[in-house]
Amino acid sequence: MESIRKGTGQFGRFRDQRCTAPGTGRLVRASSPRRCQVLDRIADPRGRRTPYGPPDAVERLAAALPSHMRDALPPVIRLGSPWPVRVDVLTEDGAAEPSAERWVPAVSAAGSNGDALDLAVRGGRIVGVRGRAGDRVNHGRLDPREWQAWQPRAGRLTRPLVRENGRLVETTWDVAMERVVATSRELLARPGGWGRLAFHTGTRLFLEEHYTLAVIGKAGIGTPHMDGDTRWGAAAAAAALAASFGTDGQPGSYTDVDHCDALALWGHDCAATHPVLWERMLDRRLGSRPPAMIVVGPEGTAAAVEADVHLAVRPGTNVALLNGLLHELIAGGWYDAAYVAAHTVGFERLWRIVEAYPAKRAAEICAVPVAQIEQAAEILGAAERLVSTVGPEFLGSNQATAAACQVNNVHLLRGMLGRPGAGLFQLGGPGCDALVTGSAADLPGLRNWADTGHVRELADLWNVDPAVIPHWGPATHATQILRYAEEGSIGLLWITASDPAATIPGFDRILAREDLLVVVQDAYLTETARLADVVLPAAVWGEKTGTVTGADRTVHLCEKAVEAPGEARADLDILLDYARRMDLRDRDGRPLVHWTDAESAFEAWKACTRGRPCDHTGITYDRLRAGGVQWPCTPAGSHGVERLYAGGRFATRPGDCQTFGADLATGAELGEERYRAQNPGGRAFLHAADFEPSPEVAGDEHPLVLTVRRGPRRGPGRRGDAVAGPEPFPAGPCLEVHPGDAALLGIEDGDLVRAESPLGVLEAVARLSGGVHRGVVVLPLDGQDEALARVVAELTLTAWDPVSRRPLRTAVAVRLVKAGRRGEAPVGEGLYSAAATRLGRGASTRPEVAAAAGGGEAPERYEEV
Repeated sequence: MESIRKGTGQFGRFRDQRCTAPGTGRLVRASSPRRCQVLDRIADPRGRRTPYGPPDAVERLAAALPSHMRDALPPVIRLGSPWPVRVDVLTEDGAAEPSAERWVPAVSAAGSNGDALDLAVRGGRIVGVRGRAGDRVNHGRLDPREWQAWQPRAGRLTRPLVRENGRLVETTWDVAMERVVATSRELLARPGGWGRLAFHTGTRLFLEEHYTLAVIGKAGIGTPHMDGDTRWGAAAAAAALAASFGTDGQPGSYTDVDHCDALALWGHDCAATHPVLWERMLDRRLGSRPPAMIVVGPEGTAAAVEADVHLAVRPGTNVALLNGLLHELIAGGWYDAAYVAAHTVGFERLWRIVEAYPAKRAAEICAVPVAQIEQAAEILGAAERLVSTVGPEFLGSNQATAAACQVNNVHLLRGMLGRPGAGLFQLGGPGCDALVTGSAADLPGLRNWADTGHVRELADLWNVDPAVIPHWGPATHATQILRYAEEGSIGLLWITASDPAATIPGFDRILAREDLLVVVQDAYLTETARLADVVLPAAVWGEKTGTVTGADRTVHLCEKAVEAPGEARADLDILLDYARRMDLRDRDGRPLVHWTDAESAFEAWKACTRGRPCDHTGITYDRLRAGGVQWPCTPAGSHGVERLYAGGRFATRPGDCQTFGADLATGAELGEERYRAQNPGGRAFLHAADFEPSPEVAGDEHPLVLTVRRGPRRGPGRRGDAVAGPEPFPAGPCLEVHPGDAALLGIEDGDLVRAESPLGVLEAVARLSGGVHRGVVVLPLDGQDEALARVVAELTLTAWDPVSRRPLRTAVAVRLVKAGRRGEAPVGEGLYSAAATRLGRGASTRPEVAAAAGGGEAPERYEEV
């Protein structure tokens, strides 16, 4: 245990002995041709495969050097050949190349990858799109979700709407904005008025818009009630990164895939959630030096089928699995003792915990063979360059932050950070800009709420009294905001770029309060917009200018290509108008929001990041026009820092860190005194966690566990412009059932079945699949069926991750009952039914749910134009 054990170099034998569940080839069934076609396109996205080429002479020489010498080589000497370029082009008429008057650089608003592309413009319209060949992220490829996202859709909002006599009617911008401003002023005039305004924000704004909103809310109004869609997506990922390394920020770079010799996907069907990154992985696997691949997840996804070792764990047992793997790494000497001693804190406690999780015990908890855990541990321990991605099945499941921290521990034990091919990505979905800029519950610039020095920094930057910035208690997370709105303590709820009513149970009832002004800022009349009092029509990407940060910290510039329809405005312009009408000023009487356009807003943001781990001061719009740049980037840097934590230096010093830590089991904050007592001194934390069973456990009455597999577009809230190309799942609901469970219940493929939970009922078509775990039923949920998504939310028990406060709705105990003969597919929304009450919550007023539960019609307040 004193030194790292060298690898055996025998990854190849695992490729010949794939450890996937029996029958995974039945994942795509002949009885569902539409699904077969689409899943093939997701697993093997459009266009030809482009395998990596053989290493050149310099690369072969570098590969022959000892690892410590390779790490000292200059960046120009790569350890693997670059990803070949493949330029994808899509046009409205299907032509190989659009007839464009001009090409406008942009960045995808779909997903979190941050793919660079160019928009073809002709006659004032976008007529095509192509991937940007020279971009570091996508090398010319397009995400399948970008195939139609650039195309115009019917139903755009073109004028503001206000509610009059229970109906939404068109109005002018002056009337709409003055209604918002008048209510804001009236609420602020009351005692504690700063706590009567709240903002729920999506992830599809530009960075400049997120930051402007943060300044308005945190320095202008002083409200602690700012959060949004990141709470359901990136919150656990950000919490885990900050807990282990000091601050949020992905440690790796996508170029690490070019150099690694092992890939580990933890609860991540990369083929569905990050298709371009998946293409990069597949092309490496088809090249001359393919990396081994481990996939952890309870479903037989495309990623699992590709894996050398697929650990189909029982839902909710991720911490037990990681503890077993960490036990194998430490007990087998597969860790870098020198790195751990010099650059980490907490090794002794970690070993005390994982010592109780030998492979046999972990296998029993997770319901996987012991041999699979041992094989996965050997790959992790023998790899010289490991890339890990952590996805929704970890970040939205039982012990979410704790499980993600254990993946961080794997990389810390192996010293797999800060060098080529050693990359780690906690991929909770889009939302990097919301988290970093402070439009969500965090302070801007990855600052620490509990650090009074950080609060003073912002107060000096914004020239406001530090007391205005709401740092006297924890920031309000999204579900608390909704509770306060329902209780009546919040009088104005402003929802931007999000559609939470589509998927959050009871949202319509919350918005029914007559003393709550609901403002929705969106491009379409979404389900949430239909419930609003004021609707502000917004521009979408391609109709405005701003920057977007992708998952590996690459910042891209998206330039305006066409005009927004009608009177729709850029989100930034709407926020600037509100700040002006509210007359928000600093303590010297100058305008608090002093910028006037996207570029000047970006310059203001740069000042906010100076000296912080997310430093943007070296990035300019002119530099971004030449290509994406990673943060941190100072004026002395050329293209930013490709990988964080080189040399084992972490942002854990008290003046640097974003958090003073929290107990992974309870979420209780440790505080500055206890944090300093650990003396991190720039070292990373090895956080240990015991396995705690999921609160949702199958029993005699409900012997199966229903989980949800979300498609590329499904999230807690979607802006109206979140459109994708292919359908990843078949029309109508289906439930994937293990053949063994189906045989016991007398269910055949294609039968109509009813899943009954203590909270309600869902009817769907049964699809038999050996790719799902025995005792588990999987519901594929696409990004179009809002009604089904809503009912799923009604049916599943909400638990909470104690650290990130992310709601966890990934599983519910059910019993499965045959409800119809083979081939009797359900028709229409009548198949969705849910219990009227849950854990004391009142009946839903959404029409289809209320009708199924015996409730009445939707209130007149919800009528639309």
